[in-house]
Amino acid sequence: MAPIFITGSAGFIGFHLSKKLIENGYEVIGIDNLNDYYDLNLKLSRIKLLENISKRKNVNFILKKISLEDKKGINDIFETYKPKIVFNLAAQAGVRYSITNPNAYIQSNIVGFSNILECCRSIKVKNLIYASSSSVYGGNKLMPFKEDQTVDHPVSLYAATKKSNEIMAHSYSHLYNLPAIGLRFFTVYGPLGRPDMALFLFTEKILKNEPIKIFNNGDMIRDFTYIGDIVESLYRLKDKPAKGANEFDYKKPDPSISWAPHRIFNIGNSNPIQLMQYIDEIENALGKKAIKEYLPMQPGDVQATFADTNKLEKWIKFKPNTSIKNGVIKFINWYKEYYQY
Repeated sequence: MAPIFITGSAGFIGFHLSKKLIENGYEVIGIDNLNDYYDLNLKLSRIKLLENISKRKNVNFILKKISLEDKKGINDIFETYKPKIVFNLAAQAGVRYSITNPNAYIQSNIVGFSNILECCRSIKVKNLIYASSSSVYGGNKLMPFKEDQTVDHPVSLYAATKKSNEIMAHSYSHLYNLPAIGLRFFTVYGPLGRPDMALFLFTEKILKNEPIKIFNNGDMIRDFTYIGDIVESLYRLKDKPAKGANEFDYKKPDPSISWAPHRIFNIGNSNPIQLMQYIDEIENALGKKAIKEYLPMQPGDVQATFADTNKLEKWIKFKPNTSIKNGVIKFINWYKEYYQY
């Protein structure tokens, strides 16, 4: 059985997916550039966990430290291991960071993704699943967000690079019959999560008796999705590659499907909540009230996200089922153990 290739395997989602695959007997070839966008020690902890699980399960886990922009290096890995299933989860993340460091997004998310597409084409990969983002919906106000909406009005460079990925992948699906699925992730949270995300930041500040920053004066809505539900969806997708849609109408094209083997899916909880309710759940789990600092909307942010996930649920026969309360408790328990509170 060919190994499964995962970019960003030391990242939040990449780690959890790698963990599930290894636990189920799949060999994983991971790459990660181990950059310092956030705490490197957290990434190293994830890698150590994967190594320990792979030893216990007697399943190969190989991690290569390399950037997506390294065309020759990436190509050499593909030629050596010849994966048939590829998850591209590596990217320069963060909406606010894209405003001050735009070139990092062009290099990783555009140049890097083009290298992945070329490698997938050259060895005839059977299933490419790549990370897009709910950020592509940009200025859309009609909710819930559906995959057939136009996404031509991004409000951040990060969103623009993700929209670019969808277009790039479609061209390869058309030209080279490369099965590709783009996933528009909605806010993902859970144990070993990213330190730049709200749950991590709020928990840290509350425990340190420091104020938490609440943007748009708290008038924010997010479709928070627990990492376990995300990983279950990804795991099922590995066996469900994209196919050309017979129902595609050339006169009224649906952006989410194509005559080519390319699909776009929302991946989220489809159960949005107010940010203030989310903070309430964190306070309840910690048994401690937050010091709140209310601020205006940040450039590049959107006021609300809400996913219609019916298409993906039909595709993989799975619907996220972790409640916000239970998901937050699982994160808090991990956080206190990891940071010894």
